[in-house]
Amino acid sequence: MASHLQRARDVFRTEIAALRAVERHLDESFTKAVDLAVDTLVHHHKIIVVGIGKSGIIGRKIAATLSSTGSTAVVLDSVDALHGDLGIVSDGDLVLALSYSGESEELLNLLPALRRFSIRIIAFTAAPRSTLARHSDLTLNIAVPREACPFNLAPTSSTTATLVLGDAFAMAVLDARGFKQRDFAQRHPSGAIGRALLLRVSDIMRHGNRNPVAAETLSVKEALLAMTRAKSGSVSVVNKTGRLVGVFTDGDLRRRMAVDDDVLLRNLRQVMTRRPISIRDDALAVEAVRIFNERNIDDLIVVNARREPIGLVDSQDLPRLKLM
Repeated sequence: MASHLQRARDVFRTEIAALRAVERHLDESFTKAVDLAVDTLVHHHKIIVVGIGKSGIIGRKIAATLSSTGSTAVVLDSVDALHGDLGIVSDGDLVLALSYSGESEELLNLLPALRRFSIRIIAFTAAPRSTLARHSDLTLNIAVPREACPFNLAPTSSTTATLVLGDAFAMAVLDARGFKQRDFAQRHPSGAIGRALLLRVSDIMRHGNRNPVAAETLSVKEALLAMTRAKSGSVSVVNKTGRLVGVFTDGDLRRRMAVDDDVLLRNLRQVMTRRPISIRDDALAVEAVRIFNERNIDDLIVVNARREPIGLVDSQDLPRLKLM
């Protein structure tokens, strides 16, 4: 009997192989499918996703991804559709029909009703000659070598592959429609993503008395007093024209004290870190979050168009602002 870790690794390997197989299936049908979706949305129609069982669950995720990235999408339950829910279908809509076998009875029963409308159908199936495929306008092949289930029965690799193909479809449609970061923010006004995309750095920075700034001729001792008053771990250093030329942090102080007994008497020009990382005040807050994630810093200096330090973003403020 395989160990738990062996079984887990087998599943990973099997599902990765499945994804590679579906990637190899990609052809011009995918391009045509994206074009159909864009045409549907341009004419203010919607994408309808249908599927049964596990395919239906994956379909809900695909529809959610499409909707969250600006492509109007809804889920139609194949059974409830024949009992009134068909009312969500309109001429001009595009249907994504998910069935690995292409022979799901509930889905096939729905096809005649759907075809009463002037719609187009894209089949996600592993059987290009199945009934579903024959009654669809396009077919995207989701065939995988085998399921991750040791009996090759439970939908595992096939559902993963369908989900990834759905993500690829949604991202290609997003790109083709010119969907931008600001559009994403409009659809996610709540949560960390929305706040980071909607807020500007000027909205989250410390400023005024909480933004310590010191001339490069100032002594380290005087700079520390300014940092203490501002309750900050750093001070922005400026030249005689007021432009940012460096930064001095409490970390710099500790490192200097280990090798220089007179560090408190030095002027900032002698001990500061030159060319510090900074960000413009009109940048999106998400850019500040990205910098904190990529660079090992605690404070991010905010500058204006003249490169004058007008604020400070402290990494400790981000959780409070619900940005991390």
